[in-house]
Parts: sequence; C-alpha cells; structure tokens
Amino acid sequence: MDEREDSDAEAWLQLKPVEPLPSQCCGSGCSPCVFDLYYRDLERWEAARARNDRSLLSGKQSSETQDCSTKLSPETFLAFHISAIEKLTKDTYHVRFTLPGSNQLGLHPGQHLILRGTADGLEIQRAYTPISPVTAEGYFDVLIKCYQTGLMSRYVESWRIGDTAFWRGPFGSFLYEPNKYGELLMLAAGTGLAPMVPILQSITDNADDETFVTLVGCFKTFEAIYLKTFLQEQARFWNVRTFFVLSQEVSPEQLPWSYREKTRFGRLGQELLDELVAHCRRKPFTLVCGSPEFTEDMARCLLAAGLTKDSYFLF
Repeated sequence: MDEREDSDAEAWLQLKPVEPLPSQCCGSGCSPCVFDLYYRDLERWEAARARNDRSLLSGKQSSETQDCSTKLSPETFLAFHISAIEKLTKDTYHVRFTLPGSNQLGLHPGQHLILRGTADGLEIQRAYTPISPVTAEGYFDVLIKCYQTGLMSRYVESWRIGDTAFWRGPFGSFLYEPNKYGELLMLAAGTGLAPMVPILQSITDNADDETFVTLVGCFKTFEAIYLKTFLQEQARFWNVRTFFVLSQEVSPEQLPWSYREKTRFGRLGQELLDELVAHCRRKPFTLVCGSPEFTEDMARCLLAAGLTKDSYFLF
C-alpha cells in the first residue's frame, strides 16, 4: 500500500462511527436506541467506504447536537438551558428547562426523554419523564433522583442555573386517550410518580374527560412524598382519589390529619392491591412505574388479582 492509499484508509477510519459504551444505553427500551443509531451510522459508513464516496455520509449523525430552537427528535440531542433547580428531598431535584418563546415540548402525557451526561470521562444516558403539563409553554420540568454511586447523579448534582443539558426524544408507547378507560389505577413508587403526573393533569384539565383515577404513591416516609401540593390539589377533583403506602412509617399519629385515612404502612402487596382493585369505581386499567423489582412484583400481583396482561401497562 503506497502513502496515498495509507492516508486515505486512515481518513476513512477517522470517519468511522464510534461504538457506544454500555453506559450510554439508558436501558429503557427506547426506539431508536443509541445502539440502533450506531449500527445505522456504521452501515452508512461501510456503504460510503465501499463506494469511496464521502457524500453518502452527509446524513445526520447520531452524535449530532443542536440548539433547542430545533424540533425535538428521537435521534438528535438538543441543548436546553436550566432556569431553576429545586431540591425536594436530600436526593431528589425538580429541574426546569427553558423552551424558546411560548413553544411546547410536544410530548404525549407520560412519554419520556433521554438525558445525555458525562462523568469520569464516560458518556452516560438515562431516561426521565417530564412532569410538567403537556400544554406548558416556554418550559418543561423534570424530577430526578440522585444516587450516591450513580454517574448520572454526579453529573446532575453539578448543574447550576444557566447550565445546558442535552435531551432527545420523545419515547414511550403508552399514549393516553381521554375516556378510553373507565378508571386508571396508578401504582407509583418513588420517582415512578413522574409519568403519572402529566397523565393525571391532562385528565383534570379536560372537562370532557370523565376517567376516574386512583393514584397510589409508595414512599419510605411522609417527608419523602414528592409534589404534595400538586397531589392534594388533584385529589379535590370529583374523579380523583389518592392513597399512600409508607414503608418506614408505623403510626398515623405522626401524619397530618388529611393524610391519616388515605395512608397505609408497610409495603404494597397482594392483600392491599386486591382491596384497591375491588374498590375501583369502574373496571381499571393499571399503570405501574417504579424500580424493576417493584414493577415485576406489581405485575405478578395484578395477575393474581384477576387482571389480564392487556389490562395494565408497565413503564
């Protein structure tokens, strides 16, 4: 191989897409996944190299980023500025991102986005569901829990107002339709509350939507309950009921009066789930979101309670 051929081969290698690290996959089953984009780009690169035609690489690359004036895309990360950060608990943050003018994010209730971050020289990606109303103009809000050993957590905790974060989406196959279900039974553990919030708000914001909602939030303590004010406001609607299950509380006397009758202690198990299903005002369709263990356990309990696999959705 002469110097010219060697130089040309090196140039092609520099254009070859870089395979993502495992940390760059959020693990939530997004389509397209970061690996889908990589294989698409690799196929394009191989075809271009075989024809020695670099113009075939002119398509949009998966690693490309744009500012937030561009329409949201599942394939392209967009830059959004952070306008507010509120620490809800010792490890959970409510973060607001700005949108240009009065633009809306363009998600269906309950859909999620992928956040890209860096820590220790690694690129990581994780899925988060905006909790702001889908009709929100000029902003969107995200609930993020940080973990002591989490790489993304370290990145999030470094954020300051005015910083930029990169998101792509939307993702999620559950698309809520008004009045499609007689009642929604929402089972949420911790930040699994996030996809329930915009779905619930879309129901109560729509005077023509007569869907009943029973929301069950599972938390360790009363202090750990997220968005208390929002949930109290929603529970005032005629078609909404809220309940709480606290795993590390033991006495109702420690709770405010307004929470005592709608709070149970311990863990959400078969007996309580059977009771919740039996007290639904209409045949329920169940939404479940939480840790993988919680989700798996709830699916098992729902089947044991007599529900079929087509009558629940696991986020």
